[in-house]
Amino acid sequence: MEKKKLGVLLSTPPSHPSVTTVARLCQEAYSANVDVYLYLIDEGVLSLRDTRFLQLSASGVKFFVCAYGCQRHHVPTDHLEKEITLCGLVVLSNIINGCDRFVAFN
Repeated sequence: MEKKKLGVLLSTPPSHPSVTTVARLCQEAYSANVDVYLYLIDEGVLSLRDTRFLQLSASGVKFFVCAYGCQRHHVPTDHLEKEITLCGLVVLSNIINGCDRFVAFN
């Protein structure tokens, strides 16, 4: 049987409570043997170096970050961990279409 897939979009700044909610949701889903695809966009890219997300990506959560959002918010992208993928909206569209469930935190 194929694993379930969960897509999660985060667009809020690090100070927003959704950041903690997203980190916990991703952890719980991954612990339940669900493939998790996390995409940071807009002000969500400011959480690029959040240790909770870095730990999740190191353990197997697929971690994507909007390259344009990083440019727009002056978030440096040099020396990113190998598990982090800089990309654009085409990847987000593929995540939305390819997952069993998709949730957005804006």
